[in-house]
Amino acid sequence: MDPKNLEVNYNMKFIWRICIVAAMGGLLFGYDWVVVGGAKAFYEPFFNITDDTPLMRGWAMSSALFGCIAGAILSGILADRLGRKRLLISSGLLFTISAIGTSLSWDFFSYNVARIIGGIGIGLASNLSPMYIAEVSPAAMRGKFVSINQLTIVIGILAAQIVNMQIAHQVPTADQLRLLANEASAAIVMQQEPGFDIEKEKQQALLIIDPLGLKNVKEKFPDIVYLKPATQQEIEAKKKQDNQILTAYISPTWNGLRGWRWMFGAETLPAFLFFLLMFFVPESPRWLVKYGKYARAREILSRVGGYEYGKAQVADIQKTLANEEVAHVRFSDLFEPKLMRIVALGVFLAVLQQWCGINVIFNYAQEVFQEAGYGVSDMLFNVVITGIVNLAATFIAIYTVDRIGRKGLMLIGVGGLTCFYALLGTGYYLHSTGIHMLLLIIISIACYAMTLAPVTWVLISELFPNRIRGAAVSIAVLSLWIACTVLTLSFPYVKKTFGAHGAFWTFGAICIVGFIVIFRKLPETKGKTLEDIERELVD
Repeated sequence: MDPKNLEVNYNMKFIWRICIVAAMGGLLFGYDWVVVGGAKAFYEPFFNITDDTPLMRGWAMSSALFGCIAGAILSGILADRLGRKRLLISSGLLFTISAIGTSLSWDFFSYNVARIIGGIGIGLASNLSPMYIAEVSPAAMRGKFVSINQLTIVIGILAAQIVNMQIAHQVPTADQLRLLANEASAAIVMQQEPGFDIEKEKQQALLIIDPLGLKNVKEKFPDIVYLKPATQQEIEAKKKQDNQILTAYISPTWNGLRGWRWMFGAETLPAFLFFLLMFFVPESPRWLVKYGKYARAREILSRVGGYEYGKAQVADIQKTLANEEVAHVRFSDLFEPKLMRIVALGVFLAVLQQWCGINVIFNYAQEVFQEAGYGVSDMLFNVVITGIVNLAATFIAIYTVDRIGRKGLMLIGVGGLTCFYALLGTGYYLHSTGIHMLLLIIISIACYAMTLAPVTWVLISELFPNRIRGAAVSIAVLSLWIACTVLTLSFPYVKKTFGAHGAFWTFGAICIVGFIVIFRKLPETKGKTLEDIERELVD
């Protein structure tokens, strides 16, 4: 019987339960991936990372991404052999080890080892969580349920941002430190601005100042003076000194010594909970069919939609697997011309999701918001605002992905980002600062969160045929993490060479290319079973 002709009463409680547990991998992925951006301003002084050590800065930010690449490779090798469940359990264990290890790291080497272990967990979870959800979800609701994985990623991102802000003690601006360190020089400069209340600024700074931090600034900068730059060269010189002053201030404070450790360590509890709960989730029925375990697959699918649904689904899955493909994984299948085209499209979408540039806002929030005129404490608050917007926009994606469809949302995403990046790059080029720059960043994040962020994961989980899904998804996700690593490692150099404006204009150009490819090559997949999609693309 054709599954499409059945009237099915789905067991929504069971579907939600197993999908939410699997999607916890996405929550940990989001937390582990973003927590480093908020902790960056505080662990850098501890490890003596400065503007003059861009390689160390890039490595500290991207070491986890190398783990992601390793995790994606492992997933490709093992997902079609060991199944989805065992590897998701392993990812929970790796997240737990990484959270504890990073929080206790004693030097730069141990920090990066722990981050790489967490990255392997991300690589596994980012592969397997959406794939597992796609393989257990009914076709008509698959987009919504796979988007739940993106929702948990966003919740993880927001959780990391809130945890960072709550743990961190407030940090004064470099100008406030100059004022407290040399009030006389500030008074001279501020004579040119009659409206500036130097006493009020001083009192605000004293409310949040750490005496040890201020003492260290005075020792490191005995000749510090209040600056009011006029030329572009003076502006750049002041930015460099601002960073040096803040590094000197943060080093001996709670933030620099212990705060950043708690930011990473807070992941331990949800990571261990995910590890435990995954033992109570069934294996993917499509993987079970591939390995000839038809009765077990029928039992799981019957819990999803009843006995007749389970029976019909197992029969339909079997039709897409030739006898010689049962219990075998043949990577050579990936090189068949039709399959290569599908894999290439999946790889392109994965790379586009990263090179569209939004993730530099999360990973390099300090630099992005500093360029827009915000200090460290303001940056942490602004990042939480972007996280809330990110979460709200993801709900829009969940509502629309099975209505508007995948292709329409992807086109809206890359088209919108192209326009917003043009404005954002122009603002940076003109050295524009203030609330309008924050709004442009927020709008860009919202556009990404309701389109490319969730829909790419949906497409990656459903485009590939049953017999090669594990290997093909791993290649796409491996490409995504390689693209993310390249982006994260290169951004400090790109920003230093071309400026923030040049970086965002480049991202806009990449989005234009993405629009053209999606418009011409991407099929619509909403409402179709995985087997229907396979027959449409391959047969």
